[in-house]
Amino acid sequence: MRRPVLLSFLVAPFLITTSLAAQKYIASHTYTVGGEGGWDYIVPDAPRHRLFVARGNRFMVIDMNSGQLIAEIKGFNGAHGTALVPEIGRGFATSGEDSSIIMFDMVTYKPLLKIRAGDDADDIIYDPFSKRVYSFNGDANTATVVDPRRGTVVGTIPLGGKPEAGQSARNGRIYVNLVDSSQIVEIDTKTMAVTNRWSTAPCKTPVSMAIDTRSQRLFVGCRSGVLAIVDYNKRAIVTTLPIGQGVDGAGWDARLRDIYTSNGDGTLTVIHQDSPDKYHVVENVQTGERGRTMGIDAATHRIFVPVAKFGPVPAESTATNPRRRPPMLPGSFAIVVVEPVGSH
Repeated sequence: MRRPVLLSFLVAPFLITTSLAAQKYIASHTYTVGGEGGWDYIVPDAPRHRLFVARGNRFMVIDMNSGQLIAEIKGFNGAHGTALVPEIGRGFATSGEDSSIIMFDMVTYKPLLKIRAGDDADDIIYDPFSKRVYSFNGDANTATVVDPRRGTVVGTIPLGGKPEAGQSARNGRIYVNLVDSSQIVEIDTKTMAVTNRWSTAPCKTPVSMAIDTRSQRLFVGCRSGVLAIVDYNKRAIVTTLPIGQGVDGAGWDARLRDIYTSNGDGTLTVIHQDSPDKYHVVENVQTGERGRTMGIDAATHRIFVPVAKFGPVPAESTATNPRRRPPMLPGSFAIVVVEPVGSH
């Protein structure tokens, strides 16, 4: 990585930091984890070097440095997302099929409490500004607000559409994709109400989201094959860039000023921020089959992408269910580690 060069004492601080050259990336490691079941979100706990990986009826806890399985948190029916509240040592994970959130201990990984949420509880985040946890409930078209210290629901926010991913701006505002109407909604955490909404056009079917709070930009991954750069103060689309097909995850590295989208076509698209309004695609890194979700450890600049290998769909299954997914090959579930060249 190049050191920033001071051009003159009048150069704005942002322009100095963006003189960092765009990085090239490689898939440096593959951790073969195995285990049955599909997967969804992967959430790093960077200080403890842990990865929380949703696996249908449980969450796997994996050492991010070695790929070793440390524990499994069981009792889920449709595991999706994890939100971590490190100051109280608690995690909160969604169980979508039974419309609930399970609180667990971040050290022992023991489930502590089951909290009622909305139908199809999916993505979940912790907002450090309001010090509350928010689950986004797809079929209910709502967000459930939880006091993490008490483990109680303090409110339900109607969103007016099906939410997917959300991000906190850390200033009393939360932004959420509405996948069915191609909109973004803004939540006021004080009033627990939607205060603004706007279209993501030409982005269609927005599913993933990352945030740059410094530049007030959202990075929205869309199933129409583009990343939308959104100015959330002006509620406007700045630009769009091409990404891989089947996106489901997004990430942002504030130091490298790189944006990532993990795509179901087996690629990780890397996009560099030249300025808040100017971006370019760096490359598409090959990851693996259905590598559609991702987690990022910004301290080490490593991106973790779950993948697996799949066999053919049996002919008799195709006849009765033409849309049936191919079966995952036993023992093939793995996590691919992607990082900048020269960092491993």
